Amino acid sequence: MMCDKSGAGGRYDRRMLPRRMPARALLAALLAVTGVHLLAQLTGSDTVAAVTQVLLMPLLAGALWLETETPRGRLVTLTLLALGLSWLGDTAPRLASGDAGFLLMVGFFLLAQVAYIAAFLPYRARSVLHRRRPLLLAYVAAVAALVAACAGGADALLGPVLVYGACLGTMAVLATGVNLPTAVGGALFLVSDGLIALEAFAEGVDLPAHGFWVMSTYVAAQLLIVAGVLREQDRHGARPTTTDAVRSR
Repeated sequence: MMCDKSGAGGRYDRRMLPRRMPARALLAALLAVTGVHLLAQLTGSDTVAAVTQVLLMPLLAGALWLETETPRGRLVTLTLLALGLSWLGDTAPRLASGDAGFLLMVGFFLLAQVAYIAAFLPYRARSVLHRRRPLLLAYVAAVAALVAACAGGADALLGPVLVYGACLGTMAVLATGVNLPTAVGGALFLVSDGLIALEAFAEGVDLPAHGFWVMSTYVAAQLLIVAGVLREQDRHGARPTTTDAVRSR
């Protein structure tokens, strides 16, 4: 994840060392906080889980910020925006309760998915929309099955759930066009949010250690997306273009 190169032949730029070391420190802090958070999820320590959850995305966004240089291109900028919106999705629901809190979470994560869609859109020509199209059916089937399982219990929230499901699936599909880490990250994001939806709306679904599985797949998803963004950034420099995205892999 932490591999900035510059110049011909991919030589490391020593000027980046002062930036890379704090970025690595933030990444190490993220891994430590994630470990504490997941342990809190397993042991039912709600206060610890709540405090650590609000630290996750700022640490990851800080690492991405420090690992990239100005001017940051479209991919990095929109990924930073998506991480910020994800942080709001993690924190804002605590200010409300019931359906209002759930809608706050869905709303901010919907905006995060839109930011990711905009970030990945220039890479659509090499995604499963155009290559390995049988895999596209797997994404469509997964989203359709999730919506079908949740529709009966969503009631008045069915509309927002359908919109969010469509955007989440679109993000995961477009993520396949960037590179492998981002593709896996997009798929894990689909799994994580799918677990939330099933627990909230599907009848008879009670996954043991639900919070642990939701958060472990969520953090892994965001980490992999950022790793893929940095790999693409390293390949094309600060401002990858649509032409670059289409022609190279």
